Amino acid sequence: MSQKTLTESGQEGAVEAPAAASAKRWWILAVVALAQLMVVLDATIVNIALPSAQADLGFSDGNRQWIVTAYALAFASLLLLGGRIADLFGRKTAFLIGVVGFAAVSALGGAATNFEMLVTARALQGAFGALLAPAALSLLNTTFTDARERARAFSVYGAIAGAGGAVGLLLGGVLTDALDWRWTLYVNVVIAVVAFAGGWLLLHNHRDAANSKLDVPGTLLVAAGLFSLVYGFSNAETHDWSSPETWGFLVAGGALLAAFTWWQTRAAHPLLPLRILLDRNRAASFLAVLISGGGMFGVFLFLTYYLQLNLGFSPTRTGAAFLPMVAALMVAAQVSTTMLVPRIGPKVVIPLGFAVAAVGMAWLTGIGVGSSYLSAVLPQLIVTGFGLGLVMPPAMQLATGGVAAEDAGVASATVNAMQQVGGSIGTALLNTLAASAATDYLVGKDPTNELVQAGATIESYTTAFWWSAGLFAVGALITFLLFRRGVPEQDADAAPVVHM
Repeated sequence: MSQKTLTESGQEGAVEAPAAASAKRWWILAVVALAQLMVVLDATIVNIALPSAQADLGFSDGNRQWIVTAYALAFASLLLLGGRIADLFGRKTAFLIGVVGFAAVSALGGAATNFEMLVTARALQGAFGALLAPAALSLLNTTFTDARERARAFSVYGAIAGAGGAVGLLLGGVLTDALDWRWTLYVNVVIAVVAFAGGWLLLHNHRDAANSKLDVPGTLLVAAGLFSLVYGFSNAETHDWSSPETWGFLVAGGALLAAFTWWQTRAAHPLLPLRILLDRNRAASFLAVLISGGGMFGVFLFLTYYLQLNLGFSPTRTGAAFLPMVAALMVAAQVSTTMLVPRIGPKVVIPLGFAVAAVGMAWLTGIGVGSSYLSAVLPQLIVTGFGLGLVMPPAMQLATGGVAAEDAGVASATVNAMQQVGGSIGTALLNTLAASAATDYLVGKDPTNELVQAGATIESYTTAFWWSAGLFAVGALITFLLFRRGVPEQDADAAPVVHM
């Protein structure tokens, strides 16, 4: 390989000796994976600590949801802006600022003395996460250009993206039990120090879209649209669907996103070039990430309730109960990205993964008041985890593969946005359906009877699991219809353009 090569944007960049470059790429993967883990696990790590934080700071049950929602709102609404900033001003710059900012506001949240301070820190975490997450994924996309290495890298990244929520539950439980709820936030400072040092030493700054300008109207439209959408679905958990605070924001979000799409066809420097969305495989991959994000909450959220409230698991034991699912997901991630998709393509692999996950969730509906974890939960978790491992890593790889270097950041941001919006939709829908199922179960029964109460709770869980299974089944059908036959072109490409 020559000492210099032209990047996709026409800039000249140094390329190191193959052995050194290869070694450096894997260190970059470790740094990027660590940063991604920090962002993903923060969506769930605080959940287990919420009761302790509420008792310590004395905020109401009504305010409790905002500790979670503030993060989701800022993260989802600013993701596309964060991705474009990485393209315009450099991925190393965006990555390092994101890491430092995330650590600083995590420390602020850990030191919170009241509800207002904690919720502000969580919102700022979401904002810095919206800068960090797309920078991390786009760094992976532009660093690994060899087909085989890229597949291995995305198997690791996708496994973390899929299993990070479960890791957050485990880590949150351990830290809350062993230390204090504040360490669920302080731990980010420790992770960030390592990620920052690695990023500073290993990364070089590339501004592949340096000649473009920020699409301010598009930024405002999509930020407001995503905020309204996530806020509307979040309100569905605490308000009725007929409430203006629910449907009003959902309608406003839809209208703003429609206006954003219209504007992108006319803007000189669009925030989200529509060419990114018009590729069939990429569109199918975005939908796969959206659907899997929504369905996964049926596993994490309601099974956490079941394990703690019905089976009496501690927070730490609850987190550990998800580890077999994480292991299955990581094994499937390796198999799907390095063996199956490169050989037979996504049209078979990703729908198969959805179908397997649907079977696992349907099987999980067999839980009862006195069920055993080993027989009624563990096998089902392993099946579901394996199915999701066939879906998420290859979908993330295909969603960002083949895009021009100047679009890598915003394509990566779109993946993260799909996962976040999917999670918000899934949480709202499943919570509403579960609550309705519990209410219907109690009709004609004595609601003060403990056995009746337990039965209503189980009914709510199994209803959520059935709907998650249905969501995964719909995902199998949609992806089977949308994905093209055969191996995607980018998987067969072997012309590396190294961005480091």
